[in-house]
Order: sequence, then C-alpha cells, then structure tokens
Amino acid sequence: MWVQERGFELPAQPEGEGCAVRWLCYWALLCESNPPARAAAGARHSLFIDGEGRLSSCGLTCLEPQHVNGLLGHGEGVTRLNTPTRLPSPLGGERAVSVSAGRYHSLALTADGSVWSWGNGAYGKLGHGDGQHQWQPRKAEAFAGQRVVATSAGGFHSLALTANGTVWSWGWGAYGRLGHGDEQDQLLPKKVEALAGRRVIAVSAGICHSFALTADGSVWSWGAGVDGQLGHGDMQGQLLPKKVDALAGRRVVAVSTGYAHSLALTADGALWSWGWGGQGLLGHGDVQLQLLPKKIEAFAGQRVVAVSAGLNHSIAITADGGVWSWGSGGFGRLGHGDEQNQLLPKKVEALAGRRVVAVSAGESHSLALIADGAVFTWGEGKDGCLGHGEDLSDQRLPKKVEAWV
Repeated sequence: MWVQERGFELPAQPEGEGCAVRWLCYWALLCESNPPARAAAGARHSLFIDGEGRLSSCGLTCLEPQHVNGLLGHGEGVTRLNTPTRLPSPLGGERAVSVSAGRYHSLALTADGSVWSWGNGAYGKLGHGDGQHQWQPRKAEAFAGQRVVATSAGGFHSLALTANGTVWSWGWGAYGRLGHGDEQDQLLPKKVEALAGRRVIAVSAGICHSFALTADGSVWSWGAGVDGQLGHGDMQGQLLPKKVDALAGRRVVAVSTGYAHSLALTADGALWSWGWGGQGLLGHGDVQLQLLPKKIEAFAGQRVVAVSAGLNHSIAITADGGVWSWGSGGFGRLGHGDEQNQLLPKKVEALAGRRVVAVSAGESHSLALIADGAVFTWGEGKDGCLGHGEDLSDQRLPKKVEAWV
C-alpha cells in the first residue's frame, strides 16, 4: 500500500513467494538502480538539492556563446554563479527529490512525480513542444496525470521513467538515441514502445546513446555505437533498444553512460565497462576499445556500490565509502593532486576517512556528497561550477564547498 500510494506499481508476485519477499526484492532493485541524485555535475555547471528539497546551482549559464541559455535556472541576466545559489523558482511548491545535469540543459524531479526542465531548448530536449530556451524551470505538462520516478539529461536528449515502468524520450533523434526506430526529433516526451511489457527500473542518457535497466537485471541500449558503447560486440548503431546479451545471467543494478563509454554495476558488486578506452576511461589498464562489457579486475575483492560515467573520466564508490577515479586527469578532475591520466581505478586519498554516499562525474569536474551532507568538488574551476566563490582556480584535490546562499 505504501508503494501504491506513492504512485509505484509492484511487479507480479514471484511464484511461491510471500508479499514480504516481493516487497523486499522490488525495494532493493528500486534503491540500487535509482539512488537519490541530490548533486549533479554537468558540462560547466553543478546542481544541488538541500535537506528541504530546494534547488541550488552554480557555474556558467551556457557552454558556448552560440548556446546561450538558462542552464543555471536563475533567469535572464544571470550568466555565472561562483557559489551554489538557490533557484528563484518554487517548483510549484513541491520538494525537489532528484536532479540531472545535461550538457546544455537540466532536469529536476519533484516529490509529486513532476518533471521540470530548463536551459537550451534546441531539438525539443526540454519537452515543452518547442525549441525555446527556458531561463527558469518549467513543468513538462506532457506528464500530467502520470508519476515520473527517474529522469536523465543527456547531451541533446532526455529520458524519463514513470511509475509503471514505462520509458519516455524526447529531444534530438539523430543516431536513434531516442529509441523510436527512426532519427526524428521529438519536441514532446514520447513512449519508447519497443520496451512495452518490460518493467524498466532505471534509465541513463549519454551524449549519443541511451540505456535502460529492467527489473530482471537486463540491460538494453540504443543510439550511436561507433565506439562500441552499446555493448553488442560491434560498432553498429541501434534505432531501437537491444538487449546487451553479454551481460545475460548477471543481475545488473545500475548503469551509467558517458560520451562514448558505458558502465554497469552487478548485484555482486562487480563493475563492468565497455566502449572507447582512450585515456584509460574503462579502467582496464590500457586504452583499448572494448566492444563487449569487460569486468574491471582492479576492484577484485571489493564491492562497488555506485558509479558515474563522465565525459572523460569515471568514478566509483566502494562499500567502505571510498572513492575511486580513472580516465583523463586534465584539470585535476580525478582528485589525485595532479593531472595524470589513470589507466586503472585509483583511490582518492583526499577523501579517506569520509563516508561518501554519492558521486557525479561531469565534463571537467567532479562532485562527492558525504554522509553528513557536506559536498566536495574538484576539477576545472574557471566557470564557477566548483562553488568555491572567488576562488576560480582548478582544484586537483577535493575541496569542501563552504558557502551556500
């Protein structure tokens, strides 16, 4: 009843199992696949949710001059914020429960299951039926009467998951990233019919590809495959969701998509990666392309509990609260005190002794949320996305965000 009152729909009861088992299995899947995203790193901005469900942002309002928009959500005239600053929009009086920072746009999910979007509206990626930019959060009315439980903002498109396990996509349709069997743009959210009948519990939008995770632990991918990022053993693109057969028999509990690489976390705490391996992005000790998911052996003997794939680097959290990063070290985005690339996962020693509960890998910076509510940021600082006020220098080590407005 608790779940149904909040808009969720439980799957069919497993044969021979009681209600308690059914509930525990579903709750575990839901929590593992959709951890609360209370901080998110985009290309040049960062988003945060405080303990009262209020949104804050910092960074640059646009990635390039030709893409000027309301990426920060503070209205016209606000071009950069060096400190996390509360958005003026009340989000209809509802608490924000999750945020997703895309390359050119942002999404927020409120407690009533509504989706709010803002930023660059080109290709319809904001879901309002047009290509207009939005300088402040605007509710996606196309979801009226439905409860959305997860969102993901990619480079040029968006994904949403509703309480009945249905996936919706909108934005730029090139490469088939929307999963509708064509390359048409969608100005409004459109149901991914190819996944009908499958209970999806998590979604992840990359730059040119997308992923969905189903309740049975299966992974489905679609979009651009030129770097093997879809995990099907080839470089073919997919206009429709296709099951990643290489992970069959393993229960995947989380997925994360980067620019041209992908990560999957299985129930046994193992981490798998595939796609473009340049700069050590995949964590296998080399720069080789991987057309099929490959287990990251560097985590042998440890249990990974969360992952985040950025544009040029990857981050993971282990069960002891430790943070590990690998890939491109430029701007100090890995948090190891230097700018060296890391071909294998390396522990962020500067966060040792702190229990990290969430991480987010952006384009050139990273965020970590500590169990006590503190936020640490590191990487490129010139655009203010690290939130350290007048200190716009790059941070090669994690630094606590001290000032909140």
